[in-house]
Amino acid sequence: MKEIRKSDLKVIDLVNSKKSRLQILNYGAAIFSFKMRNKHEDLINLVVGPREAEDYLSPAYREENKCFGATIGRFAGRIAEGKFRIEDEEYKLEEVKRGFHIHGGAYGFQYRLWEIDKIEEGENPSVTLSYTSEHLEEGYPGKLEVTAKYTLTEENEIKISYSAKTDRDTIVNITNHSYFNLNGSGSVSDHFMQIHATKILELNEEKLPTGNLTRLKSNPKNYIENKLLGNRELDDVYILDVMDDEVQAQLFAPLSGIKMKLSSNQPVLVVYSPEKLPEDWTYLTEIDSSYPAVALEAQNYPDAPNFRNFPSSLLKPGDLYENNIIYAFSVK
Repeated sequence: MKEIRKSDLKVIDLVNSKKSRLQILNYGAAIFSFKMRNKHEDLINLVVGPREAEDYLSPAYREENKCFGATIGRFAGRIAEGKFRIEDEEYKLEEVKRGFHIHGGAYGFQYRLWEIDKIEEGENPSVTLSYTSEHLEEGYPGKLEVTAKYTLTEENEIKISYSAKTDRDTIVNITNHSYFNLNGSGSVSDHFMQIHATKILELNEEKLPTGNLTRLKSNPKNYIENKLLGNRELDDVYILDVMDDEVQAQLFAPLSGIKMKLSSNQPVLVVYSPEKLPEDWTYLTEIDSSYPAVALEAQNYPDAPNFRNFPSSLLKPGDLYENNIIYAFSVK
């Protein structure tokens, strides 16, 4: 793998007519920051991540594998034992730890330098990036050509369009791994969250799917009704009841008055709200040591290649993979 230098890093600014500013980093095709005005007209950053772009190149960034704002691939989430079959052929992936392969491996898309193909300014500014993953990179079959387009609309929506095509049968599951704090600082414990999901994927101790779906009902992780996020550590897979441009989840922070609605064309939402983030980082925002952020990752089921009852993650030559995500922000 070619060494990536600090001079290779580029941060692209997208600014709309409301003066909201979305910054995209070409390393990992990551959302570096998103600033907009809260109900007090203060300009605050809603995305939690390292203060400097070069922090992404530190050894600690890969060791922690927190994937701040990054594009995750080829396959987001875990794959049991780091292996899967396509027809009669078994593929073994790189970097299998604790019995699984996660987030595309040691050098997944989040650790790659992406090409900046096009920047469009003016109304609804956007940037398009691309990356070519060669055959058997991290063990995945097929040469995969991937595109990530970020658009900041005049309505304060962040639109993410991921697409991919391959030259042979392979598996694909791409998502964005941004951590949000709608206060712009502190904790997300005071945020309200709603997820349109009545079922959750059953996971074992290693957070690997068992193949069973569990009805939430009285489960404390049930967010079908809007309720306080609170001091609850989450790392769960919600089976979405709605798809295709309908609102699937939302966050609201009374302190800032900012609401975020999420919609996508994906079947599940992985909600990751860690009790702590690495304390040795200098962050772009001043976050609390406990429950500082929450990530909402729209994607396919983890370990989908190994379960026939999960939606297929198979991509064939001539077909197009697409994941379209919208984070829509407003102020009350």
